[in-house]
Amino acid sequence: MFNVMAVPAVVIDTNVLIASGFNPKSHSAQIVEQVRCGPLRMVWTEQTRDEAAFIIGKIPPLSWEAIALLFRPEDCYDGALFPEQFQQVPDKADIKFAALSDATGAPLITMDKALLSIRETLNVPMLMPFEFLAL
Repeated sequence: MFNVMAVPAVVIDTNVLIASGFNPKSHSAQIVEQVRCGPLRMVWTEQTRDEAAFIIGKIPPLSWEAIALLFRPEDCYDGALFPEQFQQVPDKADIKFAALSDATGAPLITMDKALLSIRETLNVPMLMPFEFLAL
């Protein structure tokens, strides 16, 4: 199981991965590059990886092969998640990201406006890419 305390880690929403593919100078791309080259780790689950693969596979200019390398086996979280605690999340597809952030303590990096609009009500650290980089 991934030990989030051992290395700096984040949970990355699919929209950040997509944005990084469209603008290599964006804040999203800078975060993805930190994951790709270290020292930042991306915590993930099979659900978050599957969503990324599905969505990115539907966007022809993007390459799943380039993103797939970010999903390192040693960073896969296989512990307990509690999605029922996040029923107030507007898009139910985003619950898995909030639950993963909650379980690991790794901040959720997202650009999802609906999710960000309720971040004060969730018990998870949630930041936009530029906010994360400013830390």
